[in-house]
Amino acid sequence: MADSREPPPLFNDDDDSHKDDDNDDLFTSAVQSPVSEQTTPEDCRRQEGASDPLNSLPPAASLTSHPPAGVHSDIFESCEEPTEGSFSSVPLEQPAGGRGTQQEVSLEEEPDGVLFDSASTPKLQLNQDPTEHSLPASSILPPVGAPLTPPVVPVTPTTTPNLTPSITPAAPTPVTPVTVSSRPSSDQLESESGDDMIQITVSDPQKIGEGMSSYMAYKVTTKTNISYFRKKNWSVMRRFSDFLGLHRKLVEKHLHSGRIIPPAPEKSAIGTTKIKLSSDKTTDSASADFIEKRRASLERYMNRTSAHPTLRADPDFREFIELDAELPRATQTSALSSAGVLRLFNRVGETVNKMTFKMDESDQWFEEKTQQIESLDSQLRKLNAAMDGLVAYRRELATSTAAFAKSAAVLSSVEEHSSLSRALHQLAESTERTHTIHHAQADADFYLLSETTKDYIHLIGAVKDVFHERVKLFQTWQHAQAMLAKKREAKAKAELAGRMDKVQQAQEEVAEWEGKVERSQEEFERISRAIKKEMEQFEVVRVKDFKDMIIKYLEALMTSQQQITKVWETFIPEAKAIS
Repeated sequence: MADSREPPPLFNDDDDSHKDDDNDDLFTSAVQSPVSEQTTPEDCRRQEGASDPLNSLPPAASLTSHPPAGVHSDIFESCEEPTEGSFSSVPLEQPAGGRGTQQEVSLEEEPDGVLFDSASTPKLQLNQDPTEHSLPASSILPPVGAPLTPPVVPVTPTTTPNLTPSITPAAPTPVTPVTVSSRPSSDQLESESGDDMIQITVSDPQKIGEGMSSYMAYKVTTKTNISYFRKKNWSVMRRFSDFLGLHRKLVEKHLHSGRIIPPAPEKSAIGTTKIKLSSDKTTDSASADFIEKRRASLERYMNRTSAHPTLRADPDFREFIELDAELPRATQTSALSSAGVLRLFNRVGETVNKMTFKMDESDQWFEEKTQQIESLDSQLRKLNAAMDGLVAYRRELATSTAAFAKSAAVLSSVEEHSSLSRALHQLAESTERTHTIHHAQADADFYLLSETTKDYIHLIGAVKDVFHERVKLFQTWQHAQAMLAKKREAKAKAELAGRMDKVQQAQEEVAEWEGKVERSQEEFERISRAIKKEMEQFEVVRVKDFKDMIIKYLEALMTSQQQITKVWETFIPEAKAIS
C-alpha cells in the first residue's frame, strides 16, 4: 500500500476505484498519513447533506444477511489481545471544540479484510459535556469499507450518564418502625410509676410526756427500691406536728409551680386535749378510736405524697423519712397559735377573692375542668354523708346485736327446759359472733368508703388551691398590663408637653413594666401547662383509688356475709334439736 495514496472519496457512486482494493487496509493510510489528511468527523458532517450514506455505500460495504468470513456478529465484543504484526492503539487528536482530549482507535489485521470492531470506535469520556459530543449518526459512522450492521449506534454510551442517576436508587432513609415519640398514655404512666416502689407505714403510736406538754409520736417505716435513698428499709419516730410542718414546707415550695400537694390530716384541738389529759391506763375507747383514725390518715397522707415523683425527691421529704433524729420543732402548726390565726385570716381573704373575682377564661379545657371539679366536690360530699350514715347504721346494728346476745344469755340461764336453755345459750353465742362481724364491717365501711371519700374531698380542695394560684397569676398579669398602659400614657403626655426630663424616666418605667408583663405571661402559661399535667396524673390515681376502694369494700362485704351465714348454719341443728 502506497503511503501517498489519498483515501477514496466517500459516497461517490461513479468512482469504482475502491472496488479494486477491497482487500487493502483502509486504515493504514489514515494512520501513516499526516493528521491533517485524515477524514475527520467534521468532513463526514459536511458530506452528510450531499447524499444518504446508507444508499450510497460501495458494493464492498453493502449490507448482507450473512456477514463475510471473519466478521463478528456482535460488534461490541471486546477485541482480543493484539498479535505480532498487528497495529497497536494509536491516539488521535480530537477535533476542535473537544477540549484537547484524546481518543484511541484500536487497529487489528484480519486475513479477510478490515474489521470494524468496538475497540476501533472512539471511546467517549463520560465526564465530558454531553452537548459537545451529541454528534449525528453520520459523524461517528465507521470508515468506508467497514461492514455496517444495524446495531452500530455508538450514541448509547453518551446517554448512559443521563440514565444512570435516574435508575440508581437513592440511599434508603433510616426509619424507626415502631417507636414513636408521643405523649405517654395513662397505662404507660402506671407502668413507669410501678418501676419505682416506695411504701410507708405509720404504726405504734406512743404518748411521750405527761399533761399538756405531752405529745403523740408515731413510727414511720419506709420500704423502697429507689436508688437515691440511702437504705432499702428503715424506721424513724415522728410526732404529729412534724407531719404538719412537712406539709407546710411542701406547699410553700411547690404550690406556686402548679403542683397538687396532698393535704395533711386536720388537727383536732378537742381530740388532742383529751389525749393529753388522759393517762395510758385510763384511755377510753373514744380516745383509742381517735388515735387509730389519725394514724390511718397519716399513713394515707405519706403514701399519697411519696407517690408524686417531684415531692418524694424533695430534700425536706427525704430528710423527714430518713433522718434518724428528732427534727426541729414546727412552731407554726398549732391551731391556737398566732400563725394559725394568721392562716385563718388568709384563708378567709382568699375565699372572698375567689367569690368576688371572676376570671374571663380563654382556655376551654380549664373552663370544663373547673365545672367538673365543682360537680365532683358536690357529689363527693353527698356520698360521704351517705357513707357516714351507713357506718353509723352498722355500728348501731352491732351494738343492738350485742344487746340481743346478752338478753338471750340471761334468758338461757333462767330457762328450766334443758334443750331450750341449751338452744338459747347457743343463740346468744351466735349473736355475739355476728356482733363482732357487724362491728368489723362497720370499720371496713369507715376506712374503705368514708375515709377515702373524705380524703378526696380534701384533695379536691388542694386542686382548687392550684387553680386559684393560676387565677392569682392571671390577676398579676392583668395588673401589669394595666400599669403598662398607664405608663405609656404618661410617656405620651410628657412627649406632647415637651418635658424631656420626664420622658426618659417614663421610658424606663415603660421598659420595666413591659418586662413584668412578659414575665407574668410566661408564668401564667407555665403554670397552665403544669396544672394540665398534674390533672392528668390526678385522674389516673383517682380512678385507681376508687377502683381499689370498691373492690376491697365488696370483698369485705362478701366475707362478712359468708361468716354470718356459717354462724347461722351452725346454729340451725341446735334449734332443730329442741324437743
